[in-house]
Amino acid sequence: MPQSPPHPLIEIIDLTKIYRMGTVEVHALRGLSLTVRVGEYVAIVGASGSGKSTLMNMIGLLDRPTSGVYRVRGQASQKLDKKALADLRNREIGFVFQRFNLLARAPARRQVELPLFYAGVSARKARQMAQEALKKVGLGDRLHHRPEELSGGQQQRVAIARAIVNQPSLLLADEPTGALDSHTGEEILTLFEELHSQGLTLVVVTHDPDVAARAHRIVTMRDGLIVGDVTQVSSNAAAPAAVPATTTSVPQPVSEPAPTIQQTRANPCPSVS
Repeated sequence: MPQSPPHPLIEIIDLTKIYRMGTVEVHALRGLSLTVRVGEYVAIVGASGSGKSTLMNMIGLLDRPTSGVYRVRGQASQKLDKKALADLRNREIGFVFQRFNLLARAPARRQVELPLFYAGVSARKARQMAQEALKKVGLGDRLHHRPEELSGGQQQRVAIARAIVNQPSLLLADEPTGALDSHTGEEILTLFEELHSQGLTLVVVTHDPDVAARAHRIVTMRDGLIVGDVTQVSSNAAAPAAVPATTTSVPQPVSEPAPTIQQTRANPCPSVS
């Protein structure tokens, strides 16, 4: 009897997100759908205000949609309580941010151990796993260095080690090279490719076309919608670990309407990107 195909890692169906401030409504996501399978390397691109940061928050289970369906490995997230949502997030998703988000006075190993303590891992096991993660990102000799003793690239490597120490299914990165010079940014992107080649699924949110070009698939957003979804194979893009290459293209419209804003009096609108 043939086996049914595995669930996608991420499955988003008709997702919307509306932010409300008083009488103001900002439609940040307007009914988009997206599937990411195990082993893919996806870049999400778009101008400021396109909704890519809002989508990142949804994928990372950091915010809840207004409507629609979001499943992680087939598990719907909408009805999970806060604890179950946090457990799912901690088990499946690692985060890398533009500004590193490191504790000012904690040494590198301690930074990487923190997610393990929240997961209930023993101190001895956490120490071992943190050391292994730091070695994996090339910082095996910087275990006891605090952020002020590390370069920007080294700080981002600590953040990446922290993101992967729990062995998540997905690494979600938000402008991961935005605070780095071009040479250091190149080193971080090369590290991402190494992690991807080992089977880690990557979703990178960026406005930088050079960063997006390293991905295997580029999803383009505009005004809360996906207007392009192209799979590419280039000299810089590693082949996905578990997905055969296919190519789909959605033509971009010449112009798009601005995000729907409904208001009855002048009020400041929240920034959506």
